[in-house]
Amino acid sequence: MPASFTIVNLKDIMRAFKKAGSGCSMSKQLAKSTSVVAGMTMISRIFGFTRDMVTAQFFGAGVAFDAFSIAFKIPNFMRRLFAEGSFSQAFVPVLANYQKNQSEAAIKSFLGAMMGTLGVVLLVVTVLGIVLAPWLVRVFAPGFATTGARYDLAVIMLRITFPYLMLISLAAFSGAILNTYSRFWVAAFTPVFLNICMIGATIWLAPQFHVPIIALAISVSIGGIVQLLFQFPFLKKINLLPCPRVDFKDPGVRNVLKLMVPALFGVSVSQINLLLDTLFASFLIVGSVSWLYYSDRLMEFPLGVFGVAISTVILPHLSRHHASNAARDFSLTLDWALRCILLLGFPATVGLIVISGPLLSTLFQHGKFDGHAVVMAQKSLRMFALGIVPFMVIKILAAGFYAKQNMRTPVMIGVIAMLANMLFNLALIWPLAHAGIALATSLAAFVNMGFLYYFLRQKHIYLPQAGWAYFSFRLVIANSILAVWLWLASGDLQWWLASQWWERLGHLTFLLLSAGIIYLAGLWIVGVRPRDLFMMQSEVVVE
Repeated sequence: MPASFTIVNLKDIMRAFKKAGSGCSMSKQLAKSTSVVAGMTMISRIFGFTRDMVTAQFFGAGVAFDAFSIAFKIPNFMRRLFAEGSFSQAFVPVLANYQKNQSEAAIKSFLGAMMGTLGVVLLVVTVLGIVLAPWLVRVFAPGFATTGARYDLAVIMLRITFPYLMLISLAAFSGAILNTYSRFWVAAFTPVFLNICMIGATIWLAPQFHVPIIALAISVSIGGIVQLLFQFPFLKKINLLPCPRVDFKDPGVRNVLKLMVPALFGVSVSQINLLLDTLFASFLIVGSVSWLYYSDRLMEFPLGVFGVAISTVILPHLSRHHASNAARDFSLTLDWALRCILLLGFPATVGLIVISGPLLSTLFQHGKFDGHAVVMAQKSLRMFALGIVPFMVIKILAAGFYAKQNMRTPVMIGVIAMLANMLFNLALIWPLAHAGIALATSLAAFVNMGFLYYFLRQKHIYLPQAGWAYFSFRLVIANSILAVWLWLASGDLQWWLASQWWERLGHLTFLLLSAGIIYLAGLWIVGVRPRDLFMMQSEVVVE
């Protein structure tokens, strides 16, 4: 965060929260919800790593997996852009407003119209995506020749995976309803089913195919079906399972669609930048796309567990604060979220930079994923890791705009960040190859974060509480201690590349457990006590 912040210690912010007035009561509700989402997301990410370990062993980092990465990334990118990006950020504030000001009948009518209208739009997009698959591959991976194994496989698999966009978008719609009504764990746990489907397909279905990687593409669409159906019983339990009807004229639907269009370039800009990374990587040597994929997967772990969890939980709260004109509570919620993000984001950055090689070696160095692939993926992972904190902060700051249904400002910032990412890519890809692409993404995230923060302050939406400078200083000291310990304890990368898997796993387990202890000890040394951490994670702003 900017050094100009004025700052004390964690206890000061808690006093500030207590002074906020009767509309800013203290509660464990927000932290409890965040813990639930983080816990469920952690389970999902563990299954995701298991999936990546299995696919790395069976498919390695070659032509087939390069092609699958493109076929999976395109609908997955659109899912994050539309379903988890623009749609969720537009839909949740509108639904929160309905929840506060409308009858149950009006809410159910709005949800039915939204689901039916969204379903029709998604169906059209899915059909177009299947038909235009050859051109989409050329656009998103122009470095793939228009003939040859990589291109042909990518087109075939994209046609198989594209229905996933429709299925997972409807699942995201269902999850957004549940999140607004504080049933956070369901949507957070749902991705586990995709990982299970992909693991099962790799182990049991792939050997039945002449081209084994095709089975992995099929499992993506199957996973989308399972994820959607899983959430229906929970919607029915709260009497909000929509009865779909197409109605583009419904006031709520029109409001959501109006907000969606500009939001496409807002909170989802990081996904656009990652797709641009793939575009540039397609011009590099075979394996570059795969190296970026595996390093991105590790970078996404802390981002998904902590950044997404906190931003998912605070968005409905921020939306309700806005609907109640509670500006003070709105700002305090942002401040709480930012401190939590930095407390968790900095050690994640340190860990992924210092022990990137051991992590990649232990998780993925099996079968066709060899030591060379580990070394190459390590280069991009370290560059991605530099962007973890800004990526996390972006999710919090962007939520501040979307909760107020202000889409224009994030759009402007998103465009600037994308242009910056392209310029950084052009400048860094030649000297640093795929690692330059990862570094460009991280630098663009800093640009995005900086502008979001500037405009939140300029519009007086966010007013930092006292204590930021001292809080930041203590984080730097604690994380420096952590970095030194991990550097000394991890040893030489060659040991990891040459050791047996069980030896690597044992050493990595020791590193991770000791890292947690060392980090907490570092916080203790600089004056942060367990009671401070407990208060930080449990005392929150609610209506």
